[in-house]
Amino acid sequence: MSNNLTPVVNSLTRLSNAALWLAGTGLVLMTVFVAWQVFCRYVLNDSPSWTEPGSVMLMSWFIFLGAAVGIRENNHLGFDVLLYVLPKSGKRVLRMISDVVILAFGAGMVWYGGALMSLTWNTTLPSLGISGAFDYLPLAGGGVLAVIFSLERIVLRLAGEPIDDALDEILPAEIAVEIENINADPNVKLKV
Repeated sequence: MSNNLTPVVNSLTRLSNAALWLAGTGLVLMTVFVAWQVFCRYVLNDSPSWTEPGSVMLMSWFIFLGAAVGIRENNHLGFDVLLYVLPKSGKRVLRMISDVVILAFGAGMVWYGGALMSLTWNTTLPSLGISGAFDYLPLAGGGVLAVIFSLERIVLRLAGEPIDDALDEILPAEIAVEIENINADPNVKLKV
């Protein structure tokens, strides 16, 4: 990697790790909130009002933070059947298009999440006692990270960094051919 990009990539790695840790912490806290709600409802017969909306808000955070980290690590959903038959240059173009679409989607999340936050800023969530804008903060925050991480992928690809090489090393079609070749050898029996 070029020396000019290394500090930025290292900073984004720290940001990604922090987002992943926050998402994991949110998942654990949500589990604790739900367990507390069940305990209070069925054992104490007095369910607290804050546990369900608090759990839903935490779920929003860990979903959007985890999705952003998935974008950075190229674990987001994709339909990559076409990539298996294209040459490397074609794969690069399609992956670039995918990253640009993700960038646009993330920008939409920021824009519309911000609009929803401004519409609900003066309302109060009665069970939590906080502004209604906090319901949409995870949408905008996840969108910011999606924009940053997809932009990172675009910049690295344009700089000539081999960010897609690991994806091109093992392809399911090649694995299938290798299994057929192994099965064709009378000295080797492979059970699949």
